[in-house]
Amino acid sequence: MDAMLSLPNEPLDGRQAERMAPLAKLPVFWDLKSKRVLVAGGSDAAAWKAELLAACGADVHVFAPNEDLGEVMRGLLDVVPEASLPSVLPDRRGNQARRGRILHHPHAWHPDVFTEAVLAIGDCETDQEARAFFSGARASGVPVNVIDKPAYCQFQFGSIVNRSPVVVAISTDGAAPILAQAIRRRIETLLPPALKGWAQLAQALRDRVNERLAPGALRRRFWEGFVDRCFAGTNTPEEGVGQALLDEATRLSGAPATGRVTLVGAGPGDAELLTLKAVRALQAADVILFDDLVSNEVLELARREAKRMLVGKRGGRQSCRQEDINDTMVALAKAGKRVVRLKSGDPMIFGRAGEEISRLAREGIPVDVVPGITAASAMAANLGVSLTHRDHAQAVRFVTGHSRDGGLPAGTDWASLADPRTTTVFYMGGRMAAKIQAALSAAGASPNLPAVVASAVTRPNEQRWIGRLDEMAGAVASIGVDEPVLIGIGAAFREALASEAAIPASLTATPPPVASAG
Repeated sequence: MDAMLSLPNEPLDGRQAERMAPLAKLPVFWDLKSKRVLVAGGSDAAAWKAELLAACGADVHVFAPNEDLGEVMRGLLDVVPEASLPSVLPDRRGNQARRGRILHHPHAWHPDVFTEAVLAIGDCETDQEARAFFSGARASGVPVNVIDKPAYCQFQFGSIVNRSPVVVAISTDGAAPILAQAIRRRIETLLPPALKGWAQLAQALRDRVNERLAPGALRRRFWEGFVDRCFAGTNTPEEGVGQALLDEATRLSGAPATGRVTLVGAGPGDAELLTLKAVRALQAADVILFDDLVSNEVLELARREAKRMLVGKRGGRQSCRQEDINDTMVALAKAGKRVVRLKSGDPMIFGRAGEEISRLAREGIPVDVVPGITAASAMAANLGVSLTHRDHAQAVRFVTGHSRDGGLPAGTDWASLADPRTTTVFYMGGRMAAKIQAALSAAGASPNLPAVVASAVTRPNEQRWIGRLDEMAGAVASIGVDEPVLIGIGAAFREALASEAAIPASLTATPPPVASAG
C-alpha cells in the first residue's frame, strides 16, 4: 500500500472532497408504534397529520371541541354530533394491525396534555395560541410542530412516497411545497409498487443473511445482487426466491474477498447526464478515485461511506502521477475493495483508460468500464449541431490539443483536419489555440471556416463563442483557459454560426474581432 500512501493527503487546489453538502434540516425516520402523540385542533390539516401519524402506529390523541371538528376530521373519527367516541383508524389496504389509534378528547388542549407525549402537533389560529402551545410543549420536552407557522416548528413534515417498509420523504425546508409535491410525483413513477414486496422480503431475510455473511464486501455484494433482482422487472418476488437468495449467501460465504475496479465516465459536469449504470457503480464503491474535473454534483450521488481520493491531473497545476494512481488502484483492489476510477467525460476518450486497464490486467484484477458522455457530444447538443450532418460532414475526429512535451502533437495530419467536410474537435487545446489556428491555416483551411470555442461545457459557468477560424485564437484568449476548453472546427458548425444571435447572452462570450494569429 506504499504507493497509495504517497498520494496527496489534502485535496489539490484547495478543493474539499466533501461526503455531503450542507443540509437545511436533518431527515429522521422515527418509530412511533404505540407512542402517544398529541394533535391539537380539528381542521382538515390537523386531520391529515392525525391520519399520517396513526399510519405510523402511533396512539394519536386529538384535542378539539366537537364544534371545531371539520368534515375530514369527523369522517376520520366517526364522530356524530351528540357523541365523541375513540376510533380505530380504518385501513384502506386491509392492514389494520400496523395502524395506531385516533382518540378524540372533546375539549381544547391544556398544559397537562403534553404528559408522556413524544410529539405535539398544533393547529393554532393566532400567533398568541401558537406561542402558548409551542412553549407548553417545549416546557415538557416534547418536539413540536405548529401547522403553517414555521417560527413555532422544531421539525417539519415532507412529501412522502410510501412503499413501506420503503419510505421516501422529500423536503424543501418549507420554501416550495409545490416543488416537493412535483418531486414526489416523479419518484412515484420511478419506484414500482412491487418494491414493497421486495422490501418486505429483505426484512425477512436480513438476519439469516447476516448469519451467513460478515459485514463487508461479501455482504454488500449479496445485497447489490438482491437490488438487481428487485429492479429487474415490475413483479413481486415469486415463490421460492427467498430460499434461492439464502443459498446464494451461503455460496458467497465461502468465496474469497476479491476487489475490482470500474472506470466510470462522469460526463462533462452536469450530473443529470450520468448514466444509470454509472450511478449504480458510485453507489457500490468502497473507494472513489476522482479527477479534478468531476463536479461536486456528481460526487453527491456516490455512496456516503465510500472513501474519496482526489487524483486530479491539470495542466500547470500540482498533479498526481499516473503511475501512482495505477499503483493505488492495484493496492486497493488486492485489499478486496471495490474501486471506482471516476473520470470526466468518457474514460475511453483521452482519459488514459488504456494505460490503467493494461496495468490492472497484468495484475489479474477484474475491470469494468462504464462509458460517459464525452464533452464534444455535450457541446454539440447544447449548440443543436450534428457533428456528422450529412450535408456538411463526412467524418468527425477528436484530437488532443497538446503533446506530452507541451507542444502540438507530432505527426498530426493537418491537411485532413483542414478539410471543411471533416468535423474536428480539439480537447485540451486552450493553451495551443493560436498554434492550432496557424497549423490549420498553413494546411489550407479557409479563414472563414466556422469555429466554436466552449469552456466548462454543461456547467453553470459555461461560456461559448461561435465565429470564424481566423478569430478563434482571440476568442480563447478572451474566454480564458482556467476551465477545460473545447475547440470545434468544420462546416458542421455553419448553422450554429448563422444562428449565433439566438444564443442566450449569458452563455456566450464574444471577444472583439482580432487579427489572425497565423
